[in-house]
Amino acid sequence: MTMLTLATPGSTDRRPEPRAEVAIIEPTRFTVWSKLAELWRYRDLFFFFVWRDIKTRYAQSVLGVGWAVAQPFVTMVVFTVVFGKVAKISSDGRPYAIFSFCGLVPWTYFANTLSDASSSLVKNSAMLGKIYFPRMIMPLTPVLGRLLDFGIAFVMLLGLMLWFRTPPTPAAVLLPFLILMVALTASGLGMFLSALAVQYRDVTYAMGLVVQMLMYAAPVVYPASLVPEPYRMFYALNPMVGAIEGFRATLLGAVTMPWTLIAVSGASAVVILAAGAFYFTAKEPVFADVV
Repeated sequence: MTMLTLATPGSTDRRPEPRAEVAIIEPTRFTVWSKLAELWRYRDLFFFFVWRDIKTRYAQSVLGVGWAVAQPFVTMVVFTVVFGKVAKISSDGRPYAIFSFCGLVPWTYFANTLSDASSSLVKNSAMLGKIYFPRMIMPLTPVLGRLLDFGIAFVMLLGLMLWFRTPPTPAAVLLPFLILMVALTASGLGMFLSALAVQYRDVTYAMGLVVQMLMYAAPVVYPASLVPEPYRMFYALNPMVGAIEGFRATLLGAVTMPWTLIAVSGASAVVILAAGAFYFTAKEPVFADVV
């Protein structure tokens, strides 16, 4: 049944006209906090980049994830022969092989993350001028992507501890905090160096030398006890000092828990993270023009 509507004289049957929406684009002042919130909104893209990083690293590789074990293991063998047998460097009463490997596991994660992060913007320069996404994703991707390598090497470390009959101490519950300290340090330095490398490509070329120098500035091949007592507080400003010494104290029980070193190194890691984030945010507007 069809209903008809009759219009009375003088009445009008008008529908409201659609109103045009006007968008006003204004310059936005970005802050570190707004960038972190934006990073959370783009978390799906962030995790995609992490997965792409992992797949790309081991694509068409014979050993695959075995490289995560081969790199610290071969280095441990060399260090054991050179520093343990020849130089006879102290290992705090533990076999030098497990002593050095316990330091190499967090250090290798830090070194590989820093190397990948410093060149992340330069390697993905083609994307910077085409689409918009939080640029902070680039240097932070290796921080999560390299955790797979760290986990594999850590399992091997547990196997060595079983071989040498060295059980972990109850303080091993602090390991997540120590890993977080390493991740924060790598994130801060990675953001700073990646932003610097956009303008100065020498940073990318010099990373091999920088990482090697940083290794000898951390207690990887020697214990922190060899550093004179008056200088240890300044030595602990390197966040890897507290992290590596904490690893050895919690897993090997070689020394008492270095709470002072960990506290100083933890505070230093937070400062490095904040400084790197601020510098990255300040330089981000010119990335597309410079790169």
